[in-house]
Amino acid sequence: MVCRFLPHRCRPGRGCAGQAQAATTVPLSYNGAPDPDKNAVHVFATNLKELVEEKTDGELELKLYPNSMLGEEQERMEQTMNSPSLNIASFAGMSPLVPEVFVSAIPFLFDDFESARSFFDEGQYWQAVEDALRERTGMELLAVVEEGGFLAFTNDEKPISSPSDFEGLRFRAMDPSQVALYEAFGASGTPIPWTEVYMALKTGVADGQMNPPMYIIMGSLYEVQDYLTLANIQYSDQFLVGNGAMIDGWDDPTREAFMEAVEEANQMAREHNEIRVDERIAYLKKQGMEVIRPSEEELAEFREQGQPAYLDWLGEQDIDPTFIDMALEDAGMTHLAE
Repeated sequence: MVCRFLPHRCRPGRGCAGQAQAATTVPLSYNGAPDPDKNAVHVFATNLKELVEEKTDGELELKLYPNSMLGEEQERMEQTMNSPSLNIASFAGMSPLVPEVFVSAIPFLFDDFESARSFFDEGQYWQAVEDALRERTGMELLAVVEEGGFLAFTNDEKPISSPSDFEGLRFRAMDPSQVALYEAFGASGTPIPWTEVYMALKTGVADGQMNPPMYIIMGSLYEVQDYLTLANIQYSDQFLVGNGAMIDGWDDPTREAFMEAVEEANQMAREHNEIRVDERIAYLKKQGMEVIRPSEEELAEFREQGQPAYLDWLGEQDIDPTFIDMALEDAGMTHLAE
């Protein structure tokens, strides 16, 4: 018999893999709408679905569940722990299981996409996070998925190019770590849910906020914000996790094909995301926002004031300092670990 499928899919005594058994359907859940223009995670998910099915000759099929259709963050993580499935989790899903993930959000840790990707792809810190998740939950941490570039500051009061420009301003914060960051710059931070951010900015409850350009457009924040400061605050990402028993149960060719698909889909999503970030910044400028790009000296000021405040917050989260030391070393900032 001549195999009509990829050579590595043929197995002695079983013919071609595509003919050996019916397809196995694996659910993949994630946040956000199934809209490639508004949801970078959806772009990754759709690419992964196509590549997995192609590379396994249809032996594995992914069924996509966007918009948190299978539940909110923690519920989906429990499903992935206990059943054969995949999930793209945010910090809200990951942090209750591995709070060490907050270390990767130390502000101003990366200069650009290249340094951030190297940190996650090659660093000892991220390998330790992967090991901790597997040991505690049985889940595999398979990929770091970009969701819209780096966080940027916006406000409607004045151009911000250095920490001193924050004095006296009020900012919307997503969590207590962001409050600590704003206070380090002389501003105040107030936690406000995403669904209330637009109105808070419009009515003056807050002067500004921080998010990647994708979310600034998604929330129409350019209508109530005049200034956009590209300070590479934090790398905006989510995390592909999979049930470890499911992955271990696949034969070697299937597992290898799946991992190849994950790597290729992530590379495609990164390229798509980086191109779109520049387009989104241009769009915001066209909508009337003034774009501020701090100098190297000003970015250094942000780091010197902002990182210690966040590190103090991390110290209150009962996180093993070894994770912080490893992360800073991977990012080339060992002096902060002293």
